[in-house]
Amino acid sequence: METIRLHHPQEKENMNLPASAAAIGFFDGLHRGHQDVLGTMIAKAEENGLKKAVITFDPHPSVVLNPKKRRTTYLTPLDVKLEMLEDMGVDYCFVINFSSALAGLSPDTFVFQYIIDMNIKEVIAGFDFTYGRYGAGNISTLSEYGAFHTTGVEKLAVDGEKISTTKIRKDLLTHELESANHALGRPYEVRGVIVQGEKRGRTIGFPTANIEPEYRYHLPAKGVYAVTFRLDNEETVYKGVCNVGVKPTFHDNLERVSVEVHLFDFDRSVYGENATVHWHHFIREERKFSGIDELTDHISRDKQKAIKLLENL
Repeated sequence: METIRLHHPQEKENMNLPASAAAIGFFDGLHRGHQDVLGTMIAKAEENGLKKAVITFDPHPSVVLNPKKRRTTYLTPLDVKLEMLEDMGVDYCFVINFSSALAGLSPDTFVFQYIIDMNIKEVIAGFDFTYGRYGAGNISTLSEYGAFHTTGVEKLAVDGEKISTTKIRKDLLTHELESANHALGRPYEVRGVIVQGEKRGRTIGFPTANIEPEYRYHLPAKGVYAVTFRLDNEETVYKGVCNVGVKPTFHDNLERVSVEVHLFDFDRSVYGENATVHWHHFIREERKFSGIDELTDHISRDKQKAIKLLENL
């Protein structure tokens, strides 16, 4: 997949792009609703002999448009999203810098510069996609241009509620992990590097791998989870129990959240290696215990519960 990064204003005279079908959107999470849009794009491209393309943005538009609710953490950070799109067979990904200048474009200017001038013949977007200054452009206005064909993909809902990145983010913060994973169509994942921690877990019989997230992920809420874990240089998938939190039994005012995974049947030093954690089930909220004995007793219970939850995985 070729990734083309664009800034406004952008010189594009020498791009000489082949005709393509393009799915357009932010696509954070690449959840099941996004997969419908991308699947429609792939079908249109193959039906019409076009290249498969995606138009996305960086950073999230809320950084420019909504300072009170700006989104600076992601379900799928850009590099991860690009890898996933490549795995889906996308030929081109246009990453447009979402700036004040871009947000101020008229709908017509956006269409001519970022769709027509890029030789896009099929545009596929979600039913609620908007573009141009004040979001004045939408699926209906896109269909009025004669230079390309437009397809709007209807919402995908579960129990009457639209699958959305906003809902998934909320579910992760309210321990509704199964709901988030169902909307994603896969277990939520976070990539990171294994770093040295306080090494307290080893002294109480539960050694942990401390994960420093590689990107600005939207982490699940503080608590204990049943997870799987894979080192980047191995195919083996390990099972474990993960604590996301501030370790209140040992710290009164620690603000920085850590991600610590105790793996079953694993006893190796892997500091410095890259790994991915997949979240499967929520077990309990993080809490402060009276001392080491109470803590280790609860960790033992957490481990047994995680073993049970993951046994049929």
